[in-house]
Amino acid sequence: MSKRNRPKGRRINPTYWVFCEGKTEAAYVSYLRSKYRLPIEIIPKVAGSNINEVFIKKSKQGKPTHQKDKDFLMFDGDVAATVDNLKKINNAQLIVSNPSIELWFLYHYKNQMAILSSDDCIRELSNRNKNTYKKGLIDKKLKSKLDADCPKACDRAKKSILFENPSSNAYILVEELEKIKKEK
Repeated sequence: MSKRNRPKGRRINPTYWVFCEGKTEAAYVSYLRSKYRLPIEIIPKVAGSNINEVFIKKSKQGKPTHQKDKDFLMFDGDVAATVDNLKKINNAQLIVSNPSIELWFLYHYKNQMAILSSDDCIRELSNRNKNTYKKGLIDKKLKSKLDADCPKACDRAKKSILFENPSSNAYILVEELEKIKKEK
């Protein structure tokens, strides 16, 4: 693996390697990359059963890395077998939203406490946004809500019980990016 050279007199930011399950997670991480302007590498559409430490290492091969780099696995939590497989991966922070990433978006609108399906999340987002929500797309209205109410969503998500329906710990990645942004 190649190593990044430390620039003289400058602090080096870690690269955030985010392995995503689908298009929506990749779109959200892309939105975070443009918002925070930090080095975030997105490895999209990783099948849950195929990801392991060897896959992560191979994905980084030939790319500049640094010891400060951090790995994140962003997946839906509705399939217990996939989550169990992901829990076995060391040195990567697991980001799980149950039933889906759309719950994390929904936390920006309301405190969701009742069990719901992924379709329920999509329907609720469409109703709240007053337009048709499409997976894999973060539209202007949703971006505005994600920007404005992120602290509320973080507080709501922290009160959920991880891996249970409904729950999300997507705030971990957001808070990490906020911390690095403030240190700049």
